[in-house]
Amino acid sequence: MKAVNVYLNFEGQTEAAFNFYKSVFGGDFMGGIIRYKDFPPMDGVPPLSEAEQNLVGHVSLPLGEHSILMGTDVVESMCDGQKTIMGNNVQITLETDSTQEAETFFGKLSEGGRVLMPLEETFWAEKYGACTDKFGVYWQFNYTGNKAQG
Repeated sequence: MKAVNVYLNFEGQTEAAFNFYKSVFGGDFMGGIIRYKDFPPMDGVPPLSEAEQNLVGHVSLPLGEHSILMGTDVVESMCDGQKTIMGNNVQITLETDSTQEAETFFGKLSEGGRVLMPLEETFWAEKYGACTDKFGVYWQFNYTGNKAQG
């Protein structure tokens, strides 16, 4: 597998969430923030209100050489009324390069959120922990270190 990319759906919070993730991981958005008003007309899609047109249609944040975090604000009228359920619908696992990196990301992402399992040694990892961030997204942190299975 070349990469694992994660796509997050929000209800009007995508820009705030991705600016937060950018502050945690660094980097720049690929192609900037694309709003619905920037999309070409699409067959079968009803006209969007001005507020909906200003929502985030797509944003991509590289998380390293082979991973990208992507997101959008869901517009119900474009999704046949499908509702976004935040929180446990997406879990993102980060395999870090060191315990220090795990501690740094864990600390930043759990701030304002909730620690579900503190970073600690497990039978499979030198450091493992889980939290939800202030936007309700579930994150897992894994540094296998010397416990890596080869």
